[in-house]
Amino acid sequence: MVGFCALFFQLERRPGALANSTYLGAVLLLEIVVACLWRFEKVFFPVTMGCFLLAATSLPGAGESLTVRWVFLGVGALAGFIVWMRGIQARHFGLFHLVGLFCVLSAVVSASVSSSPAVGALKAASLFLLFLYAATGGRAAMVGREKQFVGGMVRACEILVLLTVASLLAGLDIFGNPNNMGAFIGVVATPVLLWAALVAESRAEVQRRYTALALCAVLLYVSVCRAAIVADAIMTVVMTIALRRPRLLVRAVFFGALLVELLAVVSPSHMAELMDTLSVRFIFKIEPGAVHGGIFGSRQTPWEDTVSAVKQHPWFGTGFGTSDLGNAGGNLRGSSIYTVEGSNREHGSSYLAIAEYMGLLGILPFLLLLLLLVRAAGRVFMWMRRTGSPSHYAVPFALITFAGLIHAGFEDWLFAAGSYLCVFFWVSAFLLIDLASPANAAVRIPSAKAVRSFAQAPGFRGSTTSV
Repeated sequence: MVGFCALFFQLERRPGALANSTYLGAVLLLEIVVACLWRFEKVFFPVTMGCFLLAATSLPGAGESLTVRWVFLGVGALAGFIVWMRGIQARHFGLFHLVGLFCVLSAVVSASVSSSPAVGALKAASLFLLFLYAATGGRAAMVGREKQFVGGMVRACEILVLLTVASLLAGLDIFGNPNNMGAFIGVVATPVLLWAALVAESRAEVQRRYTALALCAVLLYVSVCRAAIVADAIMTVVMTIALRRPRLLVRAVFFGALLVELLAVVSPSHMAELMDTLSVRFIFKIEPGAVHGGIFGSRQTPWEDTVSAVKQHPWFGTGFGTSDLGNAGGNLRGSSIYTVEGSNREHGSSYLAIAEYMGLLGILPFLLLLLLLVRAAGRVFMWMRRTGSPSHYAVPFALITFAGLIHAGFEDWLFAAGSYLCVFFWVSAFLLIDLASPANAAVRIPSAKAVRSFAQAPGFRGSTTSV
């Protein structure tokens, strides 16, 4: 009521304010934020992710979303903290969350010695908002409603994959560049849809999800994103081994080889040309006829520049989110996945990027954070190995984490808070820590077949009763 009175008073003083598009946009944004806060647990996370995703596309409103996304992240972090601490159920913070706080403090110290301290401070603040939202608001969106949350995530991936295919058929690339599309398909859509296809209960669900999964494979081929293809290939192999279902992998290889043979019989000359072009585009990632510099030719130069920067700043780095080489010239282009900025550059790897930013001392809490995350994902794969079942809500988040960590070895997005992929990955990581915790014995399993609870599986602390 106070806000309404203040707005009414302002409009009385300036009657022409409503004719200003900037003011109208601000009022509309305020209304959307308030509406999302009204149903915070159910609405705020998908709207926030949609805003971040829109900023990475070439769709109308993408330019406005570059600013609006930070409003949602800041409001989500503050409101999420209040909602999480005032929740009815027990709210806790563990070792993983403490290490995340140490990462933020390390980023603040690193930003203070940066050549661009103001930019470094903003980067550290964005990392803090990201971790705070993931540790509070992101967790509040799922706790007690795992089925609805994961089900909505599966449906969103199906819809986005279909829209991406439809846009490409219409001649429109909504993601703007192949690496951006490959990152979404490889780290988000494929892991989620692979798990959803394995736990589908009805025949219609199985057919629909496997169709969407096949479209993901087509999109990966179209994008020629090597990092996403390698990440999904390794993830699929590891999952089939963990589930003790080698037949799934054998069937996929068999049908793929059969398709290639049929195409070769129908048109041998066209197949030979296709294989030559594919090897050049995929292995060397250059256009046919161009001179290549090896398998990692496209990554060699940024890797060498990053190693050189680490040698120049071995202990404390160049500052979080900033690079000395970023100000060297105007023709340096930023990552193709997150926002292009003059104070940064392409590193070719998220791990090399954080090594340059933080140095050998500042990177220690980040390494510990990643080790804790790998351990949580390992616990999920061990549980699948023991039970032979994927019917646990921790599995899709473990697959996202596994594929994301591999993909981040070849792209700069893991600690870039402005990237939709970074936001989704870290929210999934914090949810994985909760779901893979030995103390979490009340996780619902979306399967009619009785399966041991993750926290009560053999080899973990607790009893071995089934749910």
